[in-house]
Amino acid sequence: MIQRAEARELNRLYKELEELYHEIGLKIGLSDSAFSILYAVAVLGDGCRQSEICQEVWVSKQTINSSVRNLEKKGILYLKQGEGREKKLFLTEKGQKFAEEKIYPVIELENDIFSEMEETERVDYIRLSKKYLEYFRRREKKLVEEIL
Repeated sequence: MIQRAEARELNRLYKELEELYHEIGLKIGLSDSAFSILYAVAVLGDGCRQSEICQEVWVSKQTINSSVRNLEKKGILYLKQGEGREKKLFLTEKGQKFAEEKIYPVIELENDIFSEMEETERVDYIRLSKKYLEYFRRREKKLVEEIL
């Protein structure tokens, strides 16, 4: 089967960007999931729930739970009981320092990059990404039904 050049390029760019985040994580000593968790806590704030992190970074609950346990062991974050079975995540003092030194600069880099783009480019980029995702999600459901 031949893949359209545009789809191939989009996939390549997505994978390249994913690899850049992976490399950042490796260089600061974090797995992909640990990086995603600390990034999400930095964005969502202390006291966010594990379920919120799952929604923010699109990683399974099992992976999040396992990585949270590892980050707890390293003294980076701790859990506090929330409502019901939900647990809230908080950065320790060590975790806050780590986030300030290693995670916040990544967020700042992203913000700087978006600031360099024209407002219309930012809006178009987000709008078109959402549109592609919407089409993909709709067709993915149909495809799964057909092949099962």
